[in-house]
Amino acid sequence: MNSSTWLVAGLGNPGPGYSRNRHNVGQMVLDELASRIGGTFKSHKARAQVLEGRIGIGGPRVVLAKPLTYMNLSGGPVSALARFYGIESDHVVAVHDEIDIPFNTVKLKLGGGEGGHNGLRDISKALGTKDYLRVRIGVGRPPGRMETADYVLKDFGSVESKELPFLVSDGADAVELLLSEGLTAAQQKFHTGS
Repeated sequence: MNSSTWLVAGLGNPGPGYSRNRHNVGQMVLDELASRIGGTFKSHKARAQVLEGRIGIGGPRVVLAKPLTYMNLSGGPVSALARFYGIESDHVVAVHDEIDIPFNTVKLKLGGGEGGHNGLRDISKALGTKDYLRVRIGVGRPPGRMETADYVLKDFGSVESKELPFLVSDGADAVELLLSEGLTAAQQKFHTGS
């Protein structure tokens, strides 16, 4: 592996009890990417499930990773995989839930703050930099006075669940475009009208 390989980490919590939570939408996007690549995840010693493949025919090489740690400990598996595959931080992509953008919205950015997201904070600490790419999957803000932690650890509501397959598909499209055409092209497609 070399610098042309990408590490795409879908953030979430392990176990079936969390699988449909808002906090796990990053892992849902990775499952969609895995189905497009046509592979299955395998256990890796870095406390993650990984799938190696290519985005599209002749496209960039990618390592899809779902950390098997809880969200706030995502940094260990992500940094261990980056070292294992020889991938620099500028080729690391975190796919994660984002409460600061509306549900059914996808945004992309390089670096910046973590916005209170403990998974991102742990990755920044473990990589020693905030300069990695993020694909932010909008889950919207909690209603009323609900605590953010309670909100992201709940499953998507019935109305949201009808739209969820489209959001997950958009997230996978955003990752593919980011890896094949770059951040600017992906932002131009997904940030228009917002």
